[in-house]
Amino acid sequence: MSYYVHIPLLDSAVNRNLFSGALIVLLSSFVLAGCPKPAPTQPPTPVEEDPSRADPSPSSSGEESQTQMQTDAMGNPLDPNTGAPLSRVFYFDYDEAIISRDDFDVLSLHAVFLQENRDMTAVLEGHCDERGTRDYNLALGESRAMAVSSFITSSGAGASQIETVSYGEERPANPNSSEAAWAQNRRVEIVYQ
Repeated sequence: MSYYVHIPLLDSAVNRNLFSGALIVLLSSFVLAGCPKPAPTQPPTPVEEDPSRADPSPSSSGEESQTQMQTDAMGNPLDPNTGAPLSRVFYFDYDEAIISRDDFDVLSLHAVFLQENRDMTAVLEGHCDERGTRDYNLALGESRAMAVSSFITSSGAGASQIETVSYGEERPANPNSSEAAWAQNRRVEIVYQ
């Protein structure tokens, strides 16, 4: 069974033309209302530059900085602000594979380092504490390493520069069985090659 709606307004050709014309005017007004008006042009105001207040940051013309991150004698990246070696160990909460916000800045610097050194690779070693089954801890260690890998590659490092491995509970940083020891064992370590 089919139902048809009869609209008497559209019966005659004149009414159809009026309706079409009104629809065109209405749509045109929406289009024109959405178009931005050009900004008035003003001549640029001259700015005097004080050479003593020169900005040491790279120019905003899209050019990249020519200085690369420094490394220590072992080839590990140094923090450009402090000159100290970047932390290469990142800790996780119990039964979690979520990167702490506190680690974002340092992980971003590792990504910059890899981006500047395309011939370098990094192995991300995932670890767990002794609680849980062996298979569960291997999977959790892999999830932690993959979380760090995703962060670093999304920050600019090449995916081909990153390798992940999980050791589960097999390589504890602290062999004791306490909360403090377990907190040290729930980690991802970055090893450069």
